[in-house]
Amino acid sequence: MRLLSVFLALLLALPAAAQTRVVPETRAQVQLSFAPVVKRAAPAVVNVTTRRVQRAIPSPLANDPTFQRFFGNQFPGMGERVQNSLGSGVIVDASGLIVTNFHVIRGAEEIVVSLADRREFEASLVRGDERTDLAILRIDAGAEPLPTLELKDSDDLEVGDIVLAIGNPFGVGQTVTQGIVSAVARTMAGIADFRFFIQTDAAINPGNSGGALVTLDGKLIGINTAIFSRDGGSNGIGFAVPANMVQTVVASVASGGRLVRAWLGASGQSVTSELAPGLGLSRPVGVAITDVYPGGPADRAGLRRGDVVLRVEGREVNDNDALRFRIATQPIGQNVRLTLWRGGRENVVTAALAAPVENPPRDVTPMRGQHPFSGATLANLSPAFVDELGLDLPPRGVIVTEVRRGSPAAQLRLQPGDLVLRINDRAIATVEDARRAVQLPLPWRLQVSRGGRVLNTTVGG
Repeated sequence: MRLLSVFLALLLALPAAAQTRVVPETRAQVQLSFAPVVKRAAPAVVNVTTRRVQRAIPSPLANDPTFQRFFGNQFPGMGERVQNSLGSGVIVDASGLIVTNFHVIRGAEEIVVSLADRREFEASLVRGDERTDLAILRIDAGAEPLPTLELKDSDDLEVGDIVLAIGNPFGVGQTVTQGIVSAVARTMAGIADFRFFIQTDAAINPGNSGGALVTLDGKLIGINTAIFSRDGGSNGIGFAVPANMVQTVVASVASGGRLVRAWLGASGQSVTSELAPGLGLSRPVGVAITDVYPGGPADRAGLRRGDVVLRVEGREVNDNDALRFRIATQPIGQNVRLTLWRGGRENVVTAALAAPVENPPRDVTPMRGQHPFSGATLANLSPAFVDELGLDLPPRGVIVTEVRRGSPAAQLRLQPGDLVLRINDRAIATVEDARRAVQLPLPWRLQVSRGGRVLNTTVGG
């Protein structure tokens, strides 16, 4: 009893904001059930079944009479094989819009959605966004009402909040698991281009992908996407795409337009413990600006190389992935406050975000003729093209987009994604520069950037 009195005294001493989230104080509170939340949220969580026909490459023995006598048309390598996969989804609009993961429906030829009340509908793919691993499906339920889940501002989430994961693990049927939020801004490679996730210890298993992560007020806070596992099962480390990113993809469908994300017009690198002292920072935080696009939103706001972006709209930015997420989830045309570290002190500037511009025009050009780039397709980089390709590159220069097999470019081992820097000591800024440079006689001295490494080679010398 004395311990309880001490706890209550400490609780009353906390600020009012901290008292909005408290631990149970009585046995009755400990015995509270999540059933009301599940009853509200679960009907809007659906099963997604996909069907894809994999056409096999015929075996050279397929027409051999001996093998046909033993195997018939079932000989390995003959015919077609149907692949089925299971996932989950969430109805977010009564018109029949459903959010799931892109990897759940990738390559699907048929998509069937099963509701919690056992109704089934054929679904069409409205939008697939591989960069966020999100997809929007649509079903037509006619006059039948559809349950929906309301999206919640994922920035309101805090580490330690209780969440529920609802989905269809292993195809056993709709399942609810409970856990807490382990992290709210987890950036990690290998899941999607926009690496910014909610981490939870709620059990998530294969089949949960595309399902709902729900707060205790019955709102959608994220789409369950991936797990960290060595054996394919849940180890208590699951990741969900935050609802604020989901909202940008849903909004693009609702508006009838294509998906265009807000653009800052600046790129940089995450501040590490090695860089922080040289920038005058006491700890590694923020993104050091290394490039500002002329005339872009950052340029107009006064950002310059060497600035460190610490916060966006008051939200701390710990690395480059966090900065990209914060910008990409803002509406185009929105004025955002950027807190910068410049000259040993903090400064606040306002940037009017815009859509990435197509300047210069991409000028996609297959290269032909007697030169090392013959068989390669080159294009001008622009902010819009870089965003479309999902590359973390400065939005200028010339990129290799395709290499034809057996061509001189392939023999030179050029690869899609290579940046053409120089030809015969001439800087290459546009495809036209490259076209002119390869008209020069032998030898050709080439400089190409690949994955941050600069490669030099000479052809015909």
